[in-house]
Amino acid sequence: MRTLISCDRYRELLSKHIHRTITPAAVADLTRFDAARISAQEMKDLSKKVFVGFLQLFIGLAVLLFFTAWTFDYWQVWIFLAVYSLSVLAVTFNLMKKDPKLLERRINANSGSERRRNQKILNFLISKALILVVVVSVIDHRCAWSAVPLYGVVAGDVLVALGFLIGFFVFKENTFASAIIEIGTGQKVISSGPYAMVRHPMYIGWLVTFSGVPLALGSWWGLFTIIPIMLVIVWRLLDEEIFLAGNLPGYSEYQNRVQYRLVPFIW
Repeated sequence: MRTLISCDRYRELLSKHIHRTITPAAVADLTRFDAARISAQEMKDLSKKVFVGFLQLFIGLAVLLFFTAWTFDYWQVWIFLAVYSLSVLAVTFNLMKKDPKLLERRINANSGSERRRNQKILNFLISKALILVVVVSVIDHRCAWSAVPLYGVVAGDVLVALGFLIGFFVFKENTFASAIIEIGTGQKVISSGPYAMVRHPMYIGWLVTFSGVPLALGSWWGLFTIIPIMLVIVWRLLDEEIFLAGNLPGYSEYQNRVQYRLVPFIW
């Protein structure tokens, strides 16, 4: 036998259930999801930009690799191109699904988008880092200055993919992970996920990927290009921290809580 309840009692019970179910964390997730959504037309335009951008990246990288090598008989390049391209696609497709606004901001950003002169220079240098690593590594292989064994090449490709995986977790945790140094609307300090271990996990991903490229291309000498790249990244990192400490509420307190900038237990 069913028991009937009044409309007032039903509304009271429903209200209690809603308050128990919608926690602050759930509200935050809903807010993040709403902020990440874009219209159907915007998604269509973004898809075009992604397709064109990826095509330009793939063709440009392939031309740079094979032109410098002056041969197609370079099996390390073919594997590297596959690993690098698939890694880019995996991260990009995930952002298109989960956080298209972040993807749009990163696509539209370039060194000219930086407002401060220091960051314009640093962003430009970092944007050319892959070219430096690739050219030196391929010339090394072409001139047979060094020879990396198979296990070293495999390790290099793994490092390339691992660097993108780190970036994947950074984007998952921080929807404000812009390609330029800026304070976005509603931006707050992120201290969870990889940000609980180091203050700049994205730069770790960069260094891991850059470190893997020479090995993946069969070069030991290419590893020396990581030194100037690391110096530029450290310079950018320190300048970024000054900017964030002065403009992002709570960042100074975050610096006190998370001791390491780039490498856990080291620096």
